[in-house]
Amino acid sequence: MPEAAYVAALLEDLRQDLALVQDRPLISLFIGGGTPSLFSADSYATLLQGIQALVPFSSDIEITLEANPGTFEQDKFSAYRQTGINRLSIGVQSFDAAFLQQLGRVHGRDEALQAAAIARRAGFDNFNLDLMFGLPGQSTRQALTDLGEAIGCGPTHVSWYQLTLEPNTEFHKHPPVLPEDDALADMQEAGFEVLGTAGFGRYEISAFSQPGRVARHNTHYWQFGDYLGIGAGAHGKITRGDTGTILRTRKTRMPAHYLQSPLTRMAEIKPVPADELPLEFMMNALRLSDGVPASLYQERTGLVLDTAKVDILRHRGLLVPEPDRIQATLLGLQHLNAVLEAFL
Repeated sequence: MPEAAYVAALLEDLRQDLALVQDRPLISLFIGGGTPSLFSADSYATLLQGIQALVPFSSDIEITLEANPGTFEQDKFSAYRQTGINRLSIGVQSFDAAFLQQLGRVHGRDEALQAAAIARRAGFDNFNLDLMFGLPGQSTRQALTDLGEAIGCGPTHVSWYQLTLEPNTEFHKHPPVLPEDDALADMQEAGFEVLGTAGFGRYEISAFSQPGRVARHNTHYWQFGDYLGIGAGAHGKITRGDTGTILRTRKTRMPAHYLQSPLTRMAEIKPVPADELPLEFMMNALRLSDGVPASLYQERTGLVLDTAKVDILRHRGLLVPEPDRIQATLLGLQHLNAVLEAFL
């Protein structure tokens, strides 16, 4: 893909969405999808300068770049840091060669370790490592070995999540034998202990951070905040200031169409029906270990909280009893689907 043309298309896409910004500054940027670390630092410098010229940045903006271990080069990542990118999210998934091969990853253990080292040397004092557990044939010992290697890389944030069989993937077509539920529970509990001992606090179902290093972009998303999506296949969620209507947006998916059809990049923009908002809000907010203030429900949805439903869940021990918070208990987090069914 021609980088210059795509960067120009991104900025034009943003110009067409400026009415949705409603004079709000950007508190975070997340550059993801595909392999964005293949782009040059010059392209990102042009992109970030162009975005800032259109929408003001908050003084402490978080700018995250997703990166695959196989793309790490010292000079490139040092240059990324100089453009203003101040956080990385590195898709390691595992440090075990056999599991990486099962997952179809093109990098190996050494490349994963080198990526973290290059990130630190390039001046990134805030980076995440993505890691999976519950892989086919994986034992608790192997999962904890992976986790120990990740912690040893010095990240400030770890995303540690269970492998799920997503539709339209090879694993979904030919399901592997995964660890039994009891083994997964033991694996997860042991992993939580390892992360906690290493100083990582669990602030979301699968997200752990050092103090003061929670992912701002993701936390804003889980709090049902607004976000713009620019780029091929990007999704967004925006609340209209004049009506309070919550809109979902989607850009055209194919990069070639995105580049060639400047007037039709917005593939879809539609309001979220009011009867779907309770579940949408709760699906996000209840992922957070500390939940959210109860007042945020009306602030973000425009609806009045159904306290009768909430009280039933509190009585069942699935939500904390504090009336000013919407927060799952440990039991509630373990049975989150059952909690969410109350808001269907």
